[in-house]
Amino acid sequence: MSVIKTILMFSGQGSQYFHMGRELFDTNNTFRQWMLRLDGLVRDLSGESVIEAVYAERRSRSDTFDRTLLTHPAIFMVEYSLAQSLIEANIVPDVVLGASLGSFTAATLAGCIDVEAAMTAVVKQATALEACCEPGGMLAVLSDPALFAEDFLCSRSELAGINFASHFVISARQSQLAVMEAELQRRNVIHQRLPVSFAFHSQWIDDAQAPFRSFMRSLRPRRAALPLACCDRANVIPDLSDDYFWSVARQPIRFKETLALLEQSSASSGVTHRYIDAGPAGTLATFVKYGLPATSRSTVHSVLTPFGQDQRNLSNLLALYRPPAG
Repeated sequence: MSVIKTILMFSGQGSQYFHMGRELFDTNNTFRQWMLRLDGLVRDLSGESVIEAVYAERRSRSDTFDRTLLTHPAIFMVEYSLAQSLIEANIVPDVVLGASLGSFTAATLAGCIDVEAAMTAVVKQATALEACCEPGGMLAVLSDPALFAEDFLCSRSELAGINFASHFVISARQSQLAVMEAELQRRNVIHQRLPVSFAFHSQWIDDAQAPFRSFMRSLRPRRAALPLACCDRANVIPDLSDDYFWSVARQPIRFKETLALLEQSSASSGVTHRYIDAGPAGTLATFVKYGLPATSRSTVHSVLTPFGQDQRNLSNLLALYRPPAG
């Protein structure tokens, strides 16, 4: 019988939207308690209430939610609160995987940093970005990453990540996005502008590095208590480097390579992975579905999506972990 290991996955900027997690906030005590506790920390740090912003009645899910000082902590809050809800329901991770901002959540779950310190680091990074960086954006492109070599892209942007064989992301100055979008449309290449205000994973956020690094010198991360899959290293790391929390925002996301590494290790050890997307939108679950080898017996699951039915998705997931009757 194959051993099944649970991998909790945490996504980053671009996966957020208004009212994310609202159904669980209204029905799940653990989720709600953690959201309220973390919102209190954010209020103390920035004077802003993430809960009031995310769950504002005047907002719809389709409205653009891209204010970094709110979206940065909002993503962390939702991910950490969902993870705690899963753990309380005996869905305990064997591995945690973080992509971009989701690496803060993964490192916290791995025991490398306390949740209060992680929440502070998330807010401090958002503050540094807003204070120091010019406006920018990101485009997700549904095509072979080789397309990036074309001059209309590579001369105006940087490759921010490769998620699977036909999906990559680019980052650029705000002024360059429309030019690239027009050419992609002319070529009938499917693409989407992400709801972000900065060109993450590119040179255009470098000005925020110094103030953020100055704050991070006060933190002393611990060795990981769980295997920590890092998407900027495309590897499982035992501890955090001094620049880990900057690197995960600055370096390209190598999700395709990271998934391949995990699947290769499972194939050689007879382990089957159960990938659970604990992010706001099921983004990484989609990447896994398209990235799994045809021979893989691993499965992929998500809880929160922009389409609702979060409680139903959670109930279906919990059913997988119930002991067999009798």
